[in-house]
Amino acid sequence: MKLITTIAELRARLSDKHAIAFVPTMGNLHEGHLKLMRLAREHGSCVVASIFVNPLQFGPIEDFDKYPRTLEADCARLQGLADVVFAPSVSEMYPAQQTVFVEPPPIANELCGASRPGHFRGMATVVLKLLNIVQPHVALFGKKYYQQLHIIRQMVMQMNLPVRILGGETVRAADGLALSSRNQYLSAEERGKAVFMYQTLQGAQQAILQGERDFERLEKLAVEALRARGWAVDYVAVRNQSDLQPAGPVQGNPAQHELVILAAARLGNTRLLDNVEVCLAG
Repeated sequence: MKLITTIAELRARLSDKHAIAFVPTMGNLHEGHLKLMRLAREHGSCVVASIFVNPLQFGPIEDFDKYPRTLEADCARLQGLADVVFAPSVSEMYPAQQTVFVEPPPIANELCGASRPGHFRGMATVVLKLLNIVQPHVALFGKKYYQQLHIIRQMVMQMNLPVRILGGETVRAADGLALSSRNQYLSAEERGKAVFMYQTLQGAQQAILQGERDFERLEKLAVEALRARGWAVDYVAVRNQSDLQPAGPVQGNPAQHELVILAAARLGNTRLLDNVEVCLAG
C-alpha cells in the first residue's frame, strides 16, 4: 500500500491503471468504511482510498477543527484493503481560494441541507475534484448518508462523468446503531440511548409495511417519540428513494413503491443520521 499526498504523484501512480475503484473518506475509519473497501475490491483491480477532511462542507459553528484526524491508525486499518491512500493537505486540494463550486440540486436545501446551509455545495465540489483527480471507474459511498449519495448520483449523471456510483449498505453495531465517526462523541449514557433513533425508524417502517399511508402522521409520531427521549430533532421524513421528494399516495408508478425514511437529530451535542428503506409490493 502506498501513501500519497500530492495530486501529481497520485496521477503518475494511477496513469497505467485501467480498473480503479475509489472510496472517498474523511478518515477516522470504522468498519463501515472497511466494508466499502472490501466491496471496492470486487469492482476494481486498483483500489484507492482518500482521506481528506474537507473544510468546504463544514459550517462556521460546526466541528471541522475538532474532527478527528487519525491518519496513522487509518493507514494501518487499510493495509491489505487499499493499494493507494491519497491523503492531501488542504493547501494541496485548495492551492487558491475556491471560487468555483458545484451548485447541487434543490433537494440540497432540504433535510440535512435545511440546517446545514452550504454543506452539500462543499461536499459536491470536493467529490467532483476527487473524481477528476483519481478518475476511477467505480466510486463507492455509504447509504447511511442517503441524501449525499443521491446528490452525488445526480451530479455524476448530469455532468456526464464516466464513473459508476455504488452505494454500500449501512453497517451497524450489534444493537443496531449505525456506525459513524461521530459516535465517539457520545457519552456512555448517550451511547446506550442512541439506538432509539434506529428503533423509531424501524417502527415507522413496519407501520408502512402493514398498510399505514398517512406519512405525515408517521413523521410526527416519530419526532414526538424522539423528543420524549431527549433528542433535539432536525427532521424525520418519508421520501421516495428515486428523487427524495415527499412520498405521496402509492399508485401505479413503481418508483412510488420504493420509499426511504430518513432522520437527523442531536443527542446531547452529537448529531446523528440514520435511514431505513421500505420497498412495498408492486
